[in-house]
Amino acid sequence: MDIRKFCSSLLFISVFSAAVFGQSKMSREDYIKNYKDFAIKEMLRSGVPASITLAQGMLESDNGNSSLARKANNHFGIKCHNDWTGPKIYHDDDQKHECFRKYKSAYESYVDHSDFLMSGSRYSSLFELDMTDYKGWARGLKKAGYATNPSYADKLIKIIEDNELHQFDLEGAGDAADRRTRKERENRSLPSGSGSDIMVRNRVKYIVIKPEDTFRSIQEKYDLLPFEIYKYNDMARDADLIPGQVIYLQPKRNKAEVGNNWHTVKPGETMLDISQKYAIKLSKLYSRNLLAPGSEIKEGDKISLRKKLKGEKPVVEKKSKAKQQEEEEDDQLRFEFDQ
Repeated sequence: MDIRKFCSSLLFISVFSAAVFGQSKMSREDYIKNYKDFAIKEMLRSGVPASITLAQGMLESDNGNSSLARKANNHFGIKCHNDWTGPKIYHDDDQKHECFRKYKSAYESYVDHSDFLMSGSRYSSLFELDMTDYKGWARGLKKAGYATNPSYADKLIKIIEDNELHQFDLEGAGDAADRRTRKERENRSLPSGSGSDIMVRNRVKYIVIKPEDTFRSIQEKYDLLPFEIYKYNDMARDADLIPGQVIYLQPKRNKAEVGNNWHTVKPGETMLDISQKYAIKLSKLYSRNLLAPGSEIKEGDKISLRKKLKGEKPVVEKKSKAKQQEEEEDDQLRFEFDQ
């Protein structure tokens, strides 16, 4: 046999074998090793538990082996829709040739997933949970309509516990605590009066925004995690800072301080305005007044600030299957629950 032909054959077989075996499926262990740092980083930025992000990524992308994950770095099945101007990929899903977002890296997919949860009003109550409460987050996601599969929360919890993903929540929370401890030590050496910008209302520290203030400058000056300013102040993630605006540096209270029992609504006032005025969590203010989140109020209404009103619970419209499907499409997410 011609030795050159024999060597060429061996080379072809080696290349072909490498190509075939190089396509082996990623294991859950590999997925966790590859993406846990992304999840922890996003936890510190957004407040979404790292365990939840990892579990959703593993479930939605089949541990990084789905076509969207491999070809488009799309680990959460986010569709294009009208507001997407970036790269696209077309994939058969509920319908033929649907448009999905394509990312330069898997990390971009992780960031986009966090932003989706932060910007969706239906998920705002989840950010009141502790970052280590993965069970609360899993059940809250299901309750908020993130998934129609009745066992979705159980699937996430099982993935988290089988793979001990909650350790990454503790790691992220520990990093945040360490940052604060270092900051507290640094502040002990500051001259008196250096914190004169900080005021207190209802035992909650706050500042009043100045023209030069930005989200970044507040985060750095008061050592807040990026998501905390939004969470503590019930703010939308695309909100602007306005000079004279009150910004709380700590979580607001469940009720107003003693002596502030009622508030009479003034022209143009919203529940958020009242929440900020008395340092009460917006969700608690709605609950105390038997109002569904987002309910409108009008001038002259009496708002209870300390006690829960007696009466029937607010009526929550039961959504039809068609309505649920429509909202899911608007949310720009595709969920693969049976992987």
